[in-house]
Amino acid sequence: MHSLEASVLASMQALIERRHEQTVQLIRTIVERESPSGDLDGSRSVNQFLEDVARTIPAVGQVERIPSAEYGEHLLVTAFAKHSNGAQPTLILGHTDTVHPRGALAGKMPVRIEDERFYGPGVFDMKASCVIALEALHCLTTLSIEPPRPITLLLTCDEEVGSPTGRALVEREARAASQVLVLEPPAPGGCVKTARKGVGAWTVSAQGIASHAGLNPERGASAILELARQTERLHSLSNSQCSFNVGVVCGGTRANVVAAEARMEVDVRFDTSDDARWIGDLMANLEPFDRRVGLAVTGGINRGPLERTPAVVKLFHHAKELAAQVGFSLGECSVGGASDGNFAAALNVPVLDGLGVDGDGAHAAHEHIALRDLTPRTTLLAGLIATL
Repeated sequence: MHSLEASVLASMQALIERRHEQTVQLIRTIVERESPSGDLDGSRSVNQFLEDVARTIPAVGQVERIPSAEYGEHLLVTAFAKHSNGAQPTLILGHTDTVHPRGALAGKMPVRIEDERFYGPGVFDMKASCVIALEALHCLTTLSIEPPRPITLLLTCDEEVGSPTGRALVEREARAASQVLVLEPPAPGGCVKTARKGVGAWTVSAQGIASHAGLNPERGASAILELARQTERLHSLSNSQCSFNVGVVCGGTRANVVAAEARMEVDVRFDTSDDARWIGDLMANLEPFDRRVGLAVTGGINRGPLERTPAVVKLFHHAKELAAQVGFSLGECSVGGASDGNFAAALNVPVLDGLGVDGDGAHAAHEHIALRDLTPRTTLLAGLIATL
């Protein structure tokens, strides 16, 4: 990792601040192009805009729009590659899809600025951060600052629905990278995320025996009762490292029939790879309480954990020092939610997550960013690019 002279970082910050209004306008434009997950036209519209902006930056060498059959397009931008001398790139990771349905702009979530807060669907999670990634590249190019590594910017279009087509791209680019900077929103207080829990999802189906609930209930074997017992057992295993949640249960046919069939969906969060292996074995080998009931289990680990390794800690301390030079204190935290950064972390690549613009209301009607955070966060990102 390299250092920056205070005067250079000050010049970066000053340039970014001078472009504040242009940056806000870019954010407005991308937010007004609605792109909920699975909206092909919206995804293409956002990527066309981002491509147009990227191509105005001299350091950008290639812009590739990668089709995703059901979700739109992923965007891959490479920069500062001419003088890389074979160095592994720094990967900057984000996504352009949002959870808000088309029409949110015209309904409960119009774009507006109030009290230095910019409101709009997807602005916090994470369209504003897509813009600051390009602004950081623009800053370094304008000031003729050549990073020690080439830069790869990957913006996927299906992160909010589990990255069914984006995952392979994230893993491909992460394998080639020296480190990964994730532009997900920061945690409350502007903290970056140095650890994220892994995620597993399973469906447990129970096949029991139907009988009349009044005449001969003893002849039945209730699938619902079996899953109720399994629910209680799984929830009892939750602790500070692992949490089990049965979030969906359905089954049965009528109130006066012992249920022959039932199904439940289980979400599991965990801290470490060892936890993942233990949970996988547990779910694969569930035994029924009532031996007359058969259990079928499908699913598995969706995302491994982002663990706070020494390499991640080193990345964080470097970012913290840069933030202090910019003029703000950068904290760290661990969170239960996962991101595409988990995929990179599973490949043993150092990941620093939560580097996006601060705000609040992710996935909610009051979603917004704090405009005062645009300059410091963009400067921090540019500083990281210039020194890693």
